[in-house]
Amino acid sequence: MLELKNISKKYKQFALQNIDLFVDKGDYFVLLGNSGSGKSLLLELISGLIQADAGEIFLASEEISKLPIQKRQLGIVFQDFALFPHKTVEENILFALNGTKISKKEKKNILDEMIATMGIGNLLGRYPGTLSGGEAQRVALARTLVKKPKVLLLDEPLSSLDVQLRSDLRALLKKINQKGQTIVHVTHDYEEAVALAKRVAVIDKGKIIQSGSLQMVFQNPKSKFVADFVGIRNFFRSELCYDNGKIYAKINGSHKIHLLSKVDEGEGFVLIRDEDILIYDNKPVSSAMNNFYGVIKDAVPARLGVEIAIATDFSVFWVLVTRDTFLRMDLFLGKNVWISFKASAVRFIKT
Repeated sequence: MLELKNISKKYKQFALQNIDLFVDKGDYFVLLGNSGSGKSLLLELISGLIQADAGEIFLASEEISKLPIQKRQLGIVFQDFALFPHKTVEENILFALNGTKISKKEKKNILDEMIATMGIGNLLGRYPGTLSGGEAQRVALARTLVKKPKVLLLDEPLSSLDVQLRSDLRALLKKINQKGQTIVHVTHDYEEAVALAKRVAVIDKGKIIQSGSLQMVFQNPKSKFVADFVGIRNFFRSELCYDNGKIYAKINGSHKIHLLSKVDEGEGFVLIRDEDILIYDNKPVSSAMNNFYGVIKDAVPARLGVEIAIATDFSVFWVLVTRDTFLRMDLFLGKNVWISFKASAVRFIKT
């Protein structure tokens, strides 16, 4: 669908270097990176706002690297929304259709479709200056989608919104993607990736460090940078369930991890920080609800101690211990141990 081959660009003191990416039709692709990593610059290159120094960009097998932005069949929504302040919401949405051969009836049908999808029927006569951040974001999305772009490009779309609005907009973006819209979403927030992405790529200093499925990148980081940036290695697809007042996430269809959550039942991911898991020689006697028996399969020196991989009968957990603890407990490959963590240490992100 969208393919980048060997894309390079020098910009002031920064450079994108030999970028290769492939986004399949209908994909929700998240580009993860810290501030200054080059992710927004790459989005501008794809859209045609700036031209690459080298490399090729293909859209549906057509080479578009030299095409101007208006001919690329791509739509981009910026972090600041870029709405026309002197135009009403309706005028902003329909602006992209000005100068086209689309009839008034067709424009009305397109507008009605956007109203239904975005839930903005009560905003049409208002001006951008009177809108909340969430309302402005929905209007910006509608204005971009009226031209039915083959790929929707999003630059940090949730960064300026509060927690509730982020949740609402995530649900909207998933709905748009489920209707078949291919999306490339740029962010620094791994939680956005967990909630939305089908595939991800991590970018740093103008280079793609790793790309692949969400689970592959998060559970098997190929570099220390990716592991540190993602920050979560205990990352499991699961199903949230309620049973007689108890809340648990079901892993692999049977094993239970207890947690605290206000999220409705459904599919998602469990996340547990490695520093929140304790390791014992014997089965612990504590208030913690999650206790599992396993064997040490790996031990890796880390900045804050030693990261230990412990294989239970249903998954591998990573545990962070200090070097003193590692030596005092005589932890070695093949040793049988217990791990324990509280329900309050478990996070669940619904997908």
